[in-house]
Amino acid sequence: MQSENRFFDDLAKMINGVAGTVAGAGREAEAAMRERAKEFVGRMDFVSREEFEAVKQMAATARAEAEALKARLDKLEGATAPKAAAVKTPAGKPAAKPASLRKPKA
Repeated sequence: MQSENRFFDDLAKMINGVAGTVAGAGREAEAAMRERAKEFVGRMDFVSREEFEAVKQMAATARAEAEALKARLDKLEGATAPKAAAVKTPAGKPAAKPASLRKPKA
């Protein structure tokens, strides 16, 4: 009886050792696969999440600045447009041509 228990104890220890070895090999294989996948993605010119988020934020900031500048430009153009329309020529006379468009006198 005693030898039978010893056999099962040794068998259990051996199985536990094998299970630990297999688990360790599995972890090593997983780490190797992760490293290969990371190298593959690195060669594909993908960007990291942090880089993507940074560029996304820069684009949003640039878009907001462009909208603000457009609104400012529209406001400035609106302020100058009535002045240009207010200049009128006397009735019945056509507007004079600029000097650069006149024919030279002979």
